[in-house]
Amino acid sequence: MSGLFPLRAATVVCVSRFFQRLVFVLSTAIFAALGLGYAVGEFGWFGVHAGSEQDGAYRQMRVYAEVLKKVQTDYVTEPNINDVTAGALHGLLESLDSDSSYLSATEYKIYKEHPAGMAQVGINVSKRFGYATIVNVLPGSPADKEHLTDGDVIESIGEQSTRELSLAVIRLMLEGKPGTTVTLSVVRPRKADPDKLTLTRSVTPAAPLAEQQYEGASILYLKPGVLTAERVDEIAARIKAAGAGHKVLLDLRDSSGDDPQQGLRLANFFLKQGTLATLVGQKFPLQTFAADPAKVLTDAPLAVLVNRGTYGPGELTAAAILDSQRGEVIGERTFGEGSVQKTIELPDGAALVLTVAKYQGPAGKKIQDTAVVPHIAVGPEVDEEQEEEAPPAKGDEALDKALSFLKNKKS
Repeated sequence: MSGLFPLRAATVVCVSRFFQRLVFVLSTAIFAALGLGYAVGEFGWFGVHAGSEQDGAYRQMRVYAEVLKKVQTDYVTEPNINDVTAGALHGLLESLDSDSSYLSATEYKIYKEHPAGMAQVGINVSKRFGYATIVNVLPGSPADKEHLTDGDVIESIGEQSTRELSLAVIRLMLEGKPGTTVTLSVVRPRKADPDKLTLTRSVTPAAPLAEQQYEGASILYLKPGVLTAERVDEIAARIKAAGAGHKVLLDLRDSSGDDPQQGLRLANFFLKQGTLATLVGQKFPLQTFAADPAKVLTDAPLAVLVNRGTYGPGELTAAAILDSQRGEVIGERTFGEGSVQKTIELPDGAALVLTVAKYQGPAGKKIQDTAVVPHIAVGPEVDEEQEEEAPPAKGDEALDKALSFLKNKKS
């Protein structure tokens, strides 16, 4: 399979599933201790004063060390302890949130050297249920042509299970030179067997800003698709050109982007005052993003459409509108992505990609933890136990409800 870099097919190959879970649980104590600065190299092995708050963590570390010793001496075959520990660390970081990752020295070297702007198959991915899950699909991309959609689960990339790979590595494996291929095993809702698809990587341009007029040109419909600085500038130009009194229907369904500031900029077009969002973390300086009255473009009635493919910047916009009661938010619960990561290099050449702060909406809810739940729910309900959903309804009920809401509002 061209375009992929070599990685272990599974992080832990010599131990049972039971032991993997055991190592994962015990490793949590190690990470807690290291995260608070009680590294082994700094204090000596288990070197902590009696009565310290870290006593409990270090007791667990002793247990962990004893388990490793027993496995090394008594397991049916002699395991590779480095692989065992690496597997535990992978699971440990992913237990925090989908964006936190442990990268081995080999993975981190590739991560640092990977060039920007590589071709892809047109999907935005995160992790759900332990596997890579498609958040949204770029229209016209190779993934779109294979009818992949948000909610589809990527069981494996090539022969490597995504359950055993960090999100950072998964995203790298999807990228490569234009014309190279990648093979995915995809599990779709209501289908028992996975589909095996070979997609050719390409550079697919983002779809243009969709614009339409409804109700005798009194309602301006805008669908950005991606929230880049250029696209938010386009939205501003359209709102200004429409003139005062035009109601706005902002369709953020399946919207994505990498810059949270663009989501805040977009929200500010409609909010004169108050908080747009805050950024909080244990050791991260509190940041409050306030609306700038000089940047407001309209006070006309507003409706916002969202779905489970609404990701990142679009969620910040929707949360600000929702919590400030500036307009009606309609559709499905969003994906839940709004955080800041820090890369921490380790002495052995490995690294942690660690979430250090999360965005909150004006009401104080962390978007990554709770997502954005619309005023008016429209769309299929997902059963997280069965990982299935109801068949999609015909037509566009969310759009119809938004138009009905705006039609009854005075400009």
